[in-house]
Amino acid sequence: MNEPHLPTSIVTDRHGDVLVVRLARAQKRNALDDATVLGLERLFTSPPSWARSAVLDAEGDHFCAGLDLSELAERDTVEGLHHSRMWHAAFARIERGRLPVVAVLRGAVIGGGLELASACHVRVAEPSAYFALPEGQRGLFVGGGASVRVPRLIGTHRMTDMMLTGRVYDAEEGHRVGFSQYLVETDDGYKRALELAEKMATVSPVTTYGVIHALPRIGEADPDQGFFIESLMAAVAGGSDEAKTLMREFLDGRGSRVRGEGEA
Repeated sequence: MNEPHLPTSIVTDRHGDVLVVRLARAQKRNALDDATVLGLERLFTSPPSWARSAVLDAEGDHFCAGLDLSELAERDTVEGLHHSRMWHAAFARIERGRLPVVAVLRGAVIGGGLELASACHVRVAEPSAYFALPEGQRGLFVGGGASVRVPRLIGTHRMTDMMLTGRVYDAEEGHRVGFSQYLVETDDGYKRALELAEKMATVSPVTTYGVIHALPRIGEADPDQGFFIESLMAAVAGGSDEAKTLMREFLDGRGSRVRGEGEA
């Protein structure tokens, strides 16, 4: 299926309560043109009403090779500013929208592709994935949110190294420093991402909202404000009818329990 308001570079599908979104510019290594970026913004601003979570995948061997350089027109300073802010607005709809989003990373995850991946909530990498920010080697500076989101994943010192030396992280090293939460075997990325998204789809909407919207703000706040936001969110979630039902099921022995590996 596909939404009528989306460009041909974005293909969607439904898997239960999971919205599957695929970048469909394999011939361009899924490089992002303006139409694709704006399409992502529209989709994640108003996702289908049935969707409870999403998987962001890509056709071909690469997740996303960054900005489509054929669209790198000469812009004056103000035009460049507005173009960057357009990317910010689009990726913000992914990061702080209604749906938790799991990205499937393979091949190139570079430049704007890394900015897109870092706006997702969980990242699953295959062994072919590699991470880079080549803007620094091209006389440019990142403009799609990398300077905010990438340091949250790997630290400012590592991003500095990437920008100034052109360092490329492979899948294993990238996983170790924080680019991905899961590292799976070749061709297992989509399967694992779908499994995770299906679990996310069962979480109550109020908890999902708290994780997507409150948790990042708590992390950015000073401790006193963070504790206060946490208390507000805990009260809202705990007072919901769904939370009360789930707690009753747990106390009655009908709810799932957390068990360690090998524990009966």
